[in-house]
Amino acid sequence: PLQGKIDVPLIKATTLDGDRVRAAEPKEEGAQRALTHYAVVDKAPPVLSWVSLKPSTGRQHQLRAHMAIIGHPILGDNKYGGDRDLPENVENLLHLHARRVVFPHPRGGTIDVSAPLPEHMQATWKFFGFDASRYDEADGGDP
Repeated sequence: PLQGKIDVPLIKATTLDGDRVRAAEPKEEGAQRALTHYAVVDKAPPVLSWVSLKPSTGRQHQLRAHMAIIGHPILGDNKYGGDRDLPENVENLLHLHARRVVFPHPRGGTIDVSAPLPEHMQATWKFFGFDASRYDEADGGDP
């Protein structure tokens, strides 16, 4: 679907390759609720999609794990399977970027920080024909 939510509890797991998080079994001890809202911004079928992700909870590796759990790992993610079968012109770096972070300041007011796409992601957008000017629209104007 072009938009929706991923509501899958997560649990930390140690593997031979290091720490990961995985989907928790029902009522598994140590499981933490994790909720991510997503919206597809653009597509390069059948290869990949540009997705805006908004976590409602803040679990370790939440976005990376949730995308892998639904079968769409983040491009360049070597912990969750997004580094397999990369196109030749795409740099093998994690294509996850905190576009905008908004939170209340403890003394009042709000902190609202935005950042441009990193160079490796700009190159990937260009390669797949994504319109980088849509980047500013991806947050929908909402924090």
